[in-house]
Amino acid sequence: MASSSTPASAGGGLRRVIKVGTSLLRGSPERPTAAVIADLAASFSRQQRQGDRLALVTSGAVGLGCEALRFSKRPTEVVALQAAAAVGQGRLMALYEDAFAVRGLAVAQVLLTRSDLASRRRYQNACRTLEQLLEWGVLPVVNENDTLATDELRFGDNDTLSALVAVAIGADELVLLTDVDRLYSGNPRTDADASPIEEVRDLAELERLSHVAEGGGQWGTGGMTTKLAAARIATSSGIRVRLADGRDPAVLDALFAGEKVGTVFQPSTTPLADRKSWLAHALLVKGSVRVDAGAERALLQQGASLLAVGIRAVEGHFSRRDAVRVLASDGRELGRGLSTLSSEELRQIMGLSSEEVRRRLGPVGDAVVHRDQLVLTSRQPRD
Repeated sequence: MASSSTPASAGGGLRRVIKVGTSLLRGSPERPTAAVIADLAASFSRQQRQGDRLALVTSGAVGLGCEALRFSKRPTEVVALQAAAAVGQGRLMALYEDAFAVRGLAVAQVLLTRSDLASRRRYQNACRTLEQLLEWGVLPVVNENDTLATDELRFGDNDTLSALVAVAIGADELVLLTDVDRLYSGNPRTDADASPIEEVRDLAELERLSHVAEGGGQWGTGGMTTKLAAARIATSSGIRVRLADGRDPAVLDALFAGEKVGTVFQPSTTPLADRKSWLAHALLVKGSVRVDAGAERALLQQGASLLAVGIRAVEGHFSRRDAVRVLASDGRELGRGLSTLSSEELRQIMGLSSEEVRRRLGPVGDAVVHRDQLVLTSRQPRD
């Protein structure tokens, strides 16, 4: 991958995912929604002619629906939001289709829920569909299926969705267009001492910034927390992330040219493989298991599978093959993986040797979470 100071299109044929949020698509009297989308279409068409393959993750369906229905304020009830999204989604796609058709580009609507990516089979189907669209030169316009998604199956924000789409298509870069010019050490709207951050070099630095955002009042709740979470997903999978001010019509061309605009999050030098990334980020976690110090060392230092003998507590209710968090005794997350046994079965055999497990449950295998079905989210054992 090119460095942030090298034109990103120099090698040609890069894959990029661009995420545009509601705050940008809402438009203004000076730059209405149609003009925002027209500017996007112009930048996209220029870059596709240079050989890049692009996908767009968009918000805006609920807002356009509320506008069409002449609501004075956004609904708060889930069913009302879903209905507003149903009204607005068609209007949103019509704007994209019209703007991109002028530039000779075809677009395709792709609506996803969390369950579409939590199932390995459906995740692979989504990957294949996106791949085919890119091969045809069609722009995937991806949005959460707000009309159908229930609370437990929602991404909750399109930042997370954009990162998972970037992982799904093996993107080189994820671009998050927002309404601030870059990442700051605090909320620049309320903190006069907040300093700009031009580069986040690694996951350790990103984690430190995430802790600041989570405790940073308006900065955390205003949307930066979700963007940092998206950056964590993408960079851990080897994808560079750029964050910049989408209110500037020229910013996307500048980003495509590799100019130093906004904040760049550098990708991990040891990225997760496709399946491990899916295990870490796309799965819906149904419960957790707490392990003792010996199991923690075996997992983190020896790359071992998790055995029943090392489990000290089981939390939540889950079935066989559901995703679980693996926690240290003090609650730190060590990893995530697929449990071979249900929560009820694990409560019967936790702390037992493999021989005792077989006596209780029969031939179920030794591993509760096999190392091939486990991804570590922590690399250091407790002191």
